[in-house]
Amino acid sequence: MIEILDARKDQIFEKGAQDTFEMTCEKVSVAGSVSQRACVFCGSRVVLYPIADALHLIHGPVGCAAYTWDIRGSLSSGPELHRLSFSTDLRENEVIYGGEKKLYAALTELIETYKPKAAFVYATCIIGLIGDDIQAVCKKVAAEQGIDVIPVHSEGFRGTKKDGYKAACEALYRLIGQDDKAVVSQHSINILGDFNLAGETWIIKEYYKRMGVEVVSCMTGDGRIDEIRRAHKASMNVVQCSGSMTYLAQMMQETFGIPFERVSYFGIEDTAEALYTVAWHFHDAAILQNTEELVREEVNRIYPEVEKYRQELTGRKAAIYVGGSFKAFSLVKALRHLGIATAIVGSQTGNKEDYEYLEEICDPGTIIVDDTNPLELSRFMAEKNVDLLIGGVKERPIAYKMGVAFCDHNHERKEALAGFAGMINFCREVYASVTSPVWQFSPAKNLRTKKEGTEDASEFCQAAHS
Repeated sequence: MIEILDARKDQIFEKGAQDTFEMTCEKVSVAGSVSQRACVFCGSRVVLYPIADALHLIHGPVGCAAYTWDIRGSLSSGPELHRLSFSTDLRENEVIYGGEKKLYAALTELIETYKPKAAFVYATCIIGLIGDDIQAVCKKVAAEQGIDVIPVHSEGFRGTKKDGYKAACEALYRLIGQDDKAVVSQHSINILGDFNLAGETWIIKEYYKRMGVEVVSCMTGDGRIDEIRRAHKASMNVVQCSGSMTYLAQMMQETFGIPFERVSYFGIEDTAEALYTVAWHFHDAAILQNTEELVREEVNRIYPEVEKYRQELTGRKAAIYVGGSFKAFSLVKALRHLGIATAIVGSQTGNKEDYEYLEEICDPGTIIVDDTNPLELSRFMAEKNVDLLIGGVKERPIAYKMGVAFCDHNHERKEALAGFAGMINFCREVYASVTSPVWQFSPAKNLRTKKEGTEDASEFCQAAHS
């Protein structure tokens, strides 16, 4: 049997096994548990990366740039500068004597060559150790080149991916409010925390266009610097990825008086609720009528196909482990439409309120985990005999080794899963993976078929990871 570390036991909860809900979260990862979390730099980079007309320069060893190159399926309707992933490529000489001169030279050359609207400079771990003053270099280059050059203090050892989100929000906040002449509709919003993975932002923007609502900016999917500069003119902020962008929404509310609502565009119920939340905010009869017609039309269009997949998938069990807990909420509901029960669910960055809500919407027996690791996740998947794992790039190998179907719901994916159209894509992907004949050739899958139950979980996990 794979033992759970003592320090981790209060971060795991099984619904129905305890009389009251008690679960610890929002703590640093336990040393030696091999957390699935990423570093501060990764958090800041993945939030800011989709701003397509900005220069993104990573100040540090080239390995950091390789870690984040092309990891988001973020599409652009125009510029592609964000996909180039520049690095100052610090080596032993700069570590000893400092890298400020190299940073200045790189920034100057890149800005003169590519003419970006703004530049972001990401500090990595080594910069925090050697003490380069990137603030001073950015200020100097900004004055010389006449554009915003923004330092992003994202040294990896400063915390977790969530701290990187905060650093990214602070960088964006420096741009907001610069354009005070822009004229926008009184029925206008900013979309925060959608990153246009596989074109999802375009789907959501089209919905709002049909409703009669103007989208001033999307931070940061298919983002543009000029749109961010006038974002303070919007009447409302809707926050899709609450873990990454709530901090920015709070700052904008305090400074500009813009209210915000947390929403999700994944699944039928949450997409409809997100659109209605915006319609109700404006108290406009025409917008509300447009919204009702849109939701009715889209649900009637997709529901017959969803029902077709439900007939094939009813009775299966799934495990969900994602970065932000908002996705977990929607996935539990979306799987119910397919007749799939959620046996395990967890996130990297959830808070107490998030897990209380998960406990409320999950079925008895569901295991809820915070900041899990591969061995724990493997054990729970074996115990619950799941048919599907929904996660990201780091969870994919776990599923394949265990002979379990996998659905990518992280930022690497190339398939749009948001909105009503995304629900159909999700159904197709789940069906294709779960019913694939390839799993019959998996040794771990065959072992699980022969030996089910808790007492065999250890043998199953060892076979999967060997």
